[in-house]
Amino acid sequence: MRLFRRDIGLITTGVVLGATLVFGQMVFADKEAAKPDLPLEDLRTFSEIFGRIKSSYVEPVEDKKLIENAIRGMLSGLDPHSTYLDLTEFKELREGTTGEFGGLGIEVSMEDGFVKVITPIDDTPAAKAGVKPGDLIIRLDDTPVKGMTLNDAVDIMRGKPGTDLLLTVMREGEDTPLKINVTRAIIKVESVKSKVLEAGYGYVRISTFQSRTGESLREALSELKEENNGSLKGLVLDLRNNPGGVLDAAVEVSDAFIKKGLVVYTEGRVADSDQKFYATPDDLLNNAPLVVLVNGGSASASEIVAGALQDQKRAVIMGTKTFGKGSVQTVMPLTNDTAVKMTTARYYTPSGRSIQAEGIVPDIELNPVVVSSIDNKDFTPLRERDLAHHLVNPEEESTKEPSKVSDKTEEQSKAEALEVSDFALSQALNLLKGMTILQK
Repeated sequence: MRLFRRDIGLITTGVVLGATLVFGQMVFADKEAAKPDLPLEDLRTFSEIFGRIKSSYVEPVEDKKLIENAIRGMLSGLDPHSTYLDLTEFKELREGTTGEFGGLGIEVSMEDGFVKVITPIDDTPAAKAGVKPGDLIIRLDDTPVKGMTLNDAVDIMRGKPGTDLLLTVMREGEDTPLKINVTRAIIKVESVKSKVLEAGYGYVRISTFQSRTGESLREALSELKEENNGSLKGLVLDLRNNPGGVLDAAVEVSDAFIKKGLVVYTEGRVADSDQKFYATPDDLLNNAPLVVLVNGGSASASEIVAGALQDQKRAVIMGTKTFGKGSVQTVMPLTNDTAVKMTTARYYTPSGRSIQAEGIVPDIELNPVVVSSIDNKDFTPLRERDLAHHLVNPEEESTKEPSKVSDKTEEQSKAEALEVSDFALSQALNLLKGMTILQK
């Protein structure tokens, strides 16, 4: 089997989506590979330690368990994304996201022995319960997370739909742990959502990159155009808290806005790891202004899109620095129906930037803020016409009493509401309007 699929994403096995999603560019390699020279002296040391554990450890240990633990240790010592897949894990990988069992809907990794939330997925139990990016999970029900492997934690978080799991989390800015109860569910993620922000200005949210994301994006843009007399003045593309997904989908999304040139390329030690992906002629926005929203939960495939649009000077990137996941994983089947998933390459933006552990720096950095709503119903700002003995405009007959009603238009009211509900999005819309004026 030469190629199974290419996926770009965040972590080894920590997506709790009802089935195990594996992230990274996923390439299946041949079972037969060149065998390197073996370090015999080091292998003798390994054999000696193996023998001593067998003979002297306080309890008997099966050979299979010792060898599997040794393999896992070798791979986990390389980077967070390289791992050993046993029979069950390899089967789940090949099945992909089938929704066979329940989950919480969070992307997680390990940090300092705890489970760290990279991002909750839109419209999942975790997001609805209030789990936030950056939360450190320290307990699962009554079980401490410290000492668990990521797989152990994920196994606990998965479970029968409708059952509850109590998460104890530490959150930045909070002095005491928070307890969040989450009800497991079958996770079905709608990859693309869209809406009209104001007349002529569209909004598209991509929560994950799935095999149909490119097609769904085209459909969403077509619907937005229909709602706006056949064209758009500008678009906000929201990639915040998007952990990644299928590489081909990231290329399709980038290609939707770029007429030509390189989108992304990968490089590794093996020749097959070197690949280049180019845009095809067409821009679904007809060169209308584009603003891309990102944050620390935007990873991998999201970073490919943001990096491509930034390097090709097709969009303004706004928000906070992205996660910095820029590596490619290869799945290598073994003879006993298990597999090794190993990092084999890095991916690069069109200008040659590796974002591994660096991330994408926005063109306009926007620190997270909370805007509070203030009720001004009983207050009307003083204007010239409200002053006693003011000069009357000769072109307007005005003997009216000073106005006591707000002069706000419906559009202004909507803008203020958006600023309170999503400050970053309101700023992106304001930027779009400015870009539209300059473009004219």
